[in-house]
Amino acid sequence: MFALVGMIRGTILSSTRLYFEVNEAGMWGGTGDRVEVPTGAAIFPAEIMRPSRRWAERAYEIVHWSEFDRGGHFAAMEVPDLWLDDVRACFRAVRDVG
Repeated sequence: MFALVGMIRGTILSSTRLYFEVNEAGMWGGTGDRVEVPTGAAIFPAEIMRPSRRWAERAYEIVHWSEFDRGGHFAAMEVPDLWLDDVRACFRAVRDVG
């Protein structure tokens, strides 16, 4: 559906440019360097890509991890109550680490 709307409105190229740039730079799978910045992850079932926690913890300093039973790529619009509560919980976790 998203791709169809993008093609009809003439915005498909600008909306997919990030994916192209990341792929061309060889960064799709990450650079191999671990990101040490405290990081939170919210995993929604209808998301386009869903990383495993094991992979995320190898690549990032995970301080907050949530998995939900509803929502997707646009979670802030689809399930704003869940998303906002999780953002607040994530910032509390980051504050407590620092």
